[in-house]
Amino acid sequence: MAERTLRGALLGGQSFEDERGIEFAARQQVGYRCPQGHGFEITMSVEAEIPAVWECPRCGAEALSTSGIEKEVKAEKPVRTHWDMLLERRSKKELEDILKERLELLRGGEIGPAHLHRANAKKHQASA
Repeated sequence: MAERTLRGALLGGQSFEDERGIEFAARQQVGYRCPQGHGFEITMSVEAEIPAVWECPRCGAEALSTSGIEKEVKAEKPVRTHWDMLLERRSKKELEDILKERLELLRGGEIGPAHLHRANAKKHQASA
């Protein structure tokens, strides 16, 4: 065990690998400028798709590419409410019929909270 240990090596220190025979990937510098006027460059692969926007390392604002790459405008979906989704499944006439039916059941004491039915039952018994 003692033969395989590296003595004198710091954690997170330098690598003992040699750089001879290693071919590095092709890189490019991509420039960005934020609304605050901060300019900076990011190193990226030549094969990478270059984003039009990058977060500024100084202020955190959206920095735009200085190479003229335009920001993609995404078509936003209109907000669908519960009512819109309900109308996709039922017509207004069907909804009115269901509402009328449910209100009759609720008023008749067949559905709904029990405390409402007890109060209605007492009123009906008192009036009879």
